[in-house]
Amino acid sequence: MRRSLLAFALLALACAEGCSDEPVGSNTPFSGGSGGTGVDAAAGSGGVAGSGGLDGGSGSAGFDASQSGGAGQGGSAGLDAGGQGGQGGVGAGGAGGQGGSTTGGIFDCPAPGAGGGPDAGSAADAASDVSTPEAAPPDATPDAATPDAALPDAAAEASPADAAEPDAGATVRVRIAAANITSDNYQSYELPGIRIFQGLAPDIVMVQEFKYRHGTLRDLVDTAFGTSFCFYREAQVGGIPNGVVSRYPITGYGEWQDVSVPDRDFVWARVDVPGPVDLWAVSVHMKTSTTTTRAQEAKDLVADIQAQVPAGDYLVVGGDLNTRSTTELAVGELSSVVVTSGPRPADQNGNDRTNANRNKPYDWVLPNADLAQRELPVLVGASSYVSGLVFDSRVYTPLSEVAPVQAGDSGVNGMQHMAVVKDFALPLGP
Repeated sequence: MRRSLLAFALLALACAEGCSDEPVGSNTPFSGGSGGTGVDAAAGSGGVAGSGGLDGGSGSAGFDASQSGGAGQGGSAGLDAGGQGGQGGVGAGGAGGQGGSTTGGIFDCPAPGAGGGPDAGSAADAASDVSTPEAAPPDATPDAATPDAALPDAAAEASPADAAEPDAGATVRVRIAAANITSDNYQSYELPGIRIFQGLAPDIVMVQEFKYRHGTLRDLVDTAFGTSFCFYREAQVGGIPNGVVSRYPITGYGEWQDVSVPDRDFVWARVDVPGPVDLWAVSVHMKTSTTTTRAQEAKDLVADIQAQVPAGDYLVVGGDLNTRSTTELAVGELSSVVVTSGPRPADQNGNDRTNANRNKPYDWVLPNADLAQRELPVLVGASSYVSGLVFDSRVYTPLSEVAPVQAGDSGVNGMQHMAVVKDFALPLGP
């Protein structure tokens, strides 16, 4: 126990220096320069952050290098450099997955319990049948809190709450959203979009145009979601980057190249959601120009998913697909890995279109079959939306259910999309 506490303290110190809202690495996939001495230096050659970011040198294995995952682009100073996994870069893969390419993205995941956020593993949480979205997850202790463990969910020294078996059939409600709700003239998040995030209170969000002009991305996430939330955003090279925000620990992250657009990629995050199965969230922003281009983007994305996401994990693809119809070729391509059939989320008037004029199905939350079978009606206050919610503040009533949202937020200058929300019941036991 003393060793775990010491490791945790050292991890917090390392994150204070290397897990901040700064570029992760510099023009090298999952690389942070020379790395440095990290959490488990006594047992291996690297640690969480060292002096150069999340990953060091040119090592070859993924986050869970002890599992069957292929090699990522990680560094030799990875999170679990001293464990059985050897020299894995944090975001360079997972069980069965490879890392893809990350050059200068931004990752931040606070230490467990930081900022008064969800306290993973409390007995009260485990006793819940279906929790509200704000409920703290029983399985949400970030893997970084146990740097000696070789597996993300392995509990080297489990607490009594962790060791307790959940009640048969116990689940936790997890809210997943896709959102390209920037506004004004800069494709950046402003108060209207922030208020919408606050009012909908999602647990996991696939964010497009993930930019902020009034502070750091950490400031944005703290304000819109909470100080305990994790996030990863790809590098911004004069473009409109994608990202993932999560209440639960992000244990792997990266991007798969979208060759059809120069200023963004397909961003993925592996999330340690409550229960024994991990969830892969993929944030997508497809090209506006032609149906043929979007079909090729979808085909490329499907190939990435099939090659790198373990078959037994949950998967959700979400974001701004820029699709003009629900039968577009891109939707058909995606149907090989996610459920694209209806019924679709809709607003209170039954309108399932998500662009500003509400006449095109641009935005989607698409779960794979395993996750889709666990979908629940979206509950907001006293209101229930059986197939999910397209949120438009101009038509939503009563707004008291989504405070602090204002009536005109979805119609402000530059807001071209509506947020899309789905809820799921994830089992806490096998």
